[in-house]
Amino acid sequence: MQTVSLLSFVSVVIVLATSYCDAFTRNDFPEHFLFGAATSAYQWEGAADEDGRTPSVWDTFSHSDERGNGDIACDGYHKYKEDVKLMAEMGLEAFRFSISWTRLIPNGRGPLNPKGLTFYKNLIKELRGHGIEPHVTLYHYDLPQVLEDEYGGWIDRKIIKDFTAFADVCFREFGDDVKLWTTINEANIFAIGAYSEGILPPGHCSTNKLVNCSIGNSSTEPYIAGHNLLLAHASASKLYRLKYKSKQRGSIGFSIYAYGLSPYTNSEDDGIATERAKDFFSGWMLKPLVFGDYPEVMKRILGSRLPVFSEEESKQVKGSSDFVGIIHYTTIYITNSKPTPSLLPSNRDFFTDMGVETIFIGNSSFFTFDTIPWGFESVLEYLKQSYNNPPIYILENGLPLKHDSTLQDSERVEYTQGYIGAMLNAIKNGSDTRGYFLWSVIDLYELLAGYKSSFGLYYVNFSDPGLKRSPKLSASWYTGFLNGTIHVDPPKLSASS
Repeated sequence: MQTVSLLSFVSVVIVLATSYCDAFTRNDFPEHFLFGAATSAYQWEGAADEDGRTPSVWDTFSHSDERGNGDIACDGYHKYKEDVKLMAEMGLEAFRFSISWTRLIPNGRGPLNPKGLTFYKNLIKELRGHGIEPHVTLYHYDLPQVLEDEYGGWIDRKIIKDFTAFADVCFREFGDDVKLWTTINEANIFAIGAYSEGILPPGHCSTNKLVNCSIGNSSTEPYIAGHNLLLAHASASKLYRLKYKSKQRGSIGFSIYAYGLSPYTNSEDDGIATERAKDFFSGWMLKPLVFGDYPEVMKRILGSRLPVFSEEESKQVKGSSDFVGIIHYTTIYITNSKPTPSLLPSNRDFFTDMGVETIFIGNSSFFTFDTIPWGFESVLEYLKQSYNNPPIYILENGLPLKHDSTLQDSERVEYTQGYIGAMLNAIKNGSDTRGYFLWSVIDLYELLAGYKSSFGLYYVNFSDPGLKRSPKLSASWYTGFLNGTIHVDPPKLSASS
């Protein structure tokens, strides 16, 4: 591929944007609003067996199929200075990344790995030196394999103590330079994918016939794991507030995946089903965090399969997040599914419990998304109205396209400007949204797609030994937007659009 500089796309981007009115710019957002982009440790760092790092469940899981793995990924471990320079040239104000638990604490607990500690200190220093705010996620699916083997990871309450100790190390070592912490990445989808559907590590399931799970119980484990995720978050949050917050003055939050959810028809049944889906997808985690307990509809449907908070646990979980991290990509339609009374509780899973059928709009699926900005605005409006308008950071939003050498990703530009416009509309309508992170800075190893599709603003040539980075049109568009040289017309946000 020919060498392409970031600035060489600017004229193309400006031409693309001229069809939009001078409706909004970066300057229309609140003064302290953060625009950034994101990665995660396993998807970006590579160096899987270097400098003391040991396997996580993600290593084990990714080596069990043919979609590739993160052994090398983008080699961010060795190329972080180059990547931070690209971020600075793009004008990023913040960078979201995660810390590999096994790179920092190879045995899951106990002694630190000096080389892992040095890597993260250097990365944070490099970001700060370029004026980029680090936003750190503690857990992005990569539980130490040794803890999974020892006691089963997130389905055992022992994880609460080990996760809190890991968080303590991170707060102590990095907290003077990190002001934004997310404890758990998209906890709801993690619990569903890892323990009901078997499509995320450690790959537990009992009802998904499309996935070869050797262990699991889809009727109980997602709710046990979800309960322990909330308790681990609350424990780490309590530790931070008691031990570090007064000195470090940071904020700590919890992340969920939030689909836009809309009734498929105008029928009462589909309307009720959509509200139930909102409680299952979002309320499952947010109602305990904001109000101290699970949604009533979940308690009624699940009965004894849903764990119960003690009075003390309820108090600890309630109010434990300074902000909510939202991960949003697309919108789906919801229709009520026919009840299956003959289905025994032991044969149920998250989706049969929820009692709905999901219909992806247009050509969307779990792997490809349509541009549906009105659904994004509806998510932010729902959170404002239903959960006391919490502070929100959009921790992931982006468009996957086939990974190839085509740098003219105009579809991603259209998607991004539409969703940023939808977010601005929500903010003008009172949403306390404080930051936006595009997924992803560069092409990564994607868990569900390997290297076949990508979200990156920068193309990575995975066939090149040097893993050469080249800017896509979207990188230049984002640069122009952040610099105030691109003016964007607000998207049409009605459901009929």
